[in-house]
Amino acid sequence: MNGFNQNYNPYGQNNGMSMNTGATVNTESIRLFMRNVFGWMAAALAISGVAAYAFANVPALTEFLYGSRITFYIVLFAPVALVLVMGFGLNKLSFPALLGIFLLYAALTGMSLSFIFLVYEMGSILSTFFISSGMFAAMAVLGFVTKADLTSFGRIMMMGLMGIVIASIVNFFLHSSQLNWIISLVGVAVFTGLTAYDVQKLKNIAAQTGSEGEVAAKASVMGALTLYMDFINLFIMLLRVMGKRK
Repeated sequence: MNGFNQNYNPYGQNNGMSMNTGATVNTESIRLFMRNVFGWMAAALAISGVAAYAFANVPALTEFLYGSRITFYIVLFAPVALVLVMGFGLNKLSFPALLGIFLLYAALTGMSLSFIFLVYEMGSILSTFFISSGMFAAMAVLGFVTKADLTSFGRIMMMGLMGIVIASIVNFFLHSSQLNWIISLVGVAVFTGLTAYDVQKLKNIAAQTGSEGEVAAKASVMGALTLYMDFINLFIMLLRVMGKRK
């Protein structure tokens, strides 16, 4: 449910987050910045998890979400609008406003992901979540510690992402289970690779912005958004491949 077109670089050069300050930032500042990024990401995942479980298991909430197509589609597509607001309004939004929109995005995404509790067995969801967490953590560490420049690798992963988007649109009309399985396998590889690339990119941003001030605080939220989307998409792709349906 977490659309692929949401996974774009929200802290690119056009919004001022990759500015070169000319200052040398020490390792401690980079560590603090990344701690903030992963902290906000963890908070967003927790909110999404609670929302997903609640809207799948509380009858009144389930009826509210799935009882009306209008409500369902609003919840489904509202996160896309929120990501666009965060990306294009980054320079105008204050840090509290940006953080509030991000957490709202996480809640709405969790609501749209409530379907997994209706379709898949709980044990399968939990095992897939832990496998996704392990893969994500391994690639995050790799992206942080590697000395190799992953820019070219990231471009390849983005090309793969575009391929997934196009194939998903085509399969929307074909309804091919085989193509869906292939898309999911490719998606696992793409979002695993993007995790390493995005972590390295965030590390480079931290070296420019430091860990203090408005720019660094907003950059940490946008970084958390990017890694959150990497993780959610990796989890969904893995669930499609190995999840056991009810």
